[in-house]
Amino acid sequence: MEITINKLEEVTTILFAGRLDTPASQEAIEVLNPVMEDAGGTIILDCDKLSYISSSGLRIFLSIRKAAILKGGKVIVKGINDEIRSVFMMTGFLNLFEIQ
Repeated sequence: MEITINKLEEVTTILFAGRLDTPASQEAIEVLNPVMEDAGGTIILDCDKLSYISSSGLRIFLSIRKAAILKGGKVIVKGINDEIRSVFMMTGFLNLFEIQ
C-alpha cells in the first residue's frame, strides 16, 4: 500500500495505491492523522490505483469524513473501480460520500 499526500492551498489529495487491507490500514492511519487534524478544506480521496479496500480501510474513510465535517471541510472520493464501487454500494458509502 502506498499513500501519497499532496496539498495545494485548501485542497488535499490523498492517492491510494494497492490494497487498503487491515495491515495496511494500521500504517495508513498514522500517515493520515495529520490530514485529519487539518481537515478544514477539501479532501480528495483518489482511489484510481486502489485495488482493494477492507472494512478497516472503510473505517479510515469514515474517520477522514468525520474529521472534515467537524472542521467544516468536505470529502470527495474519485476514481473508484467497479469492485470498490460494489463495496461502497453494499455498505451505503455511496450515500455518505461525494463520488466523482
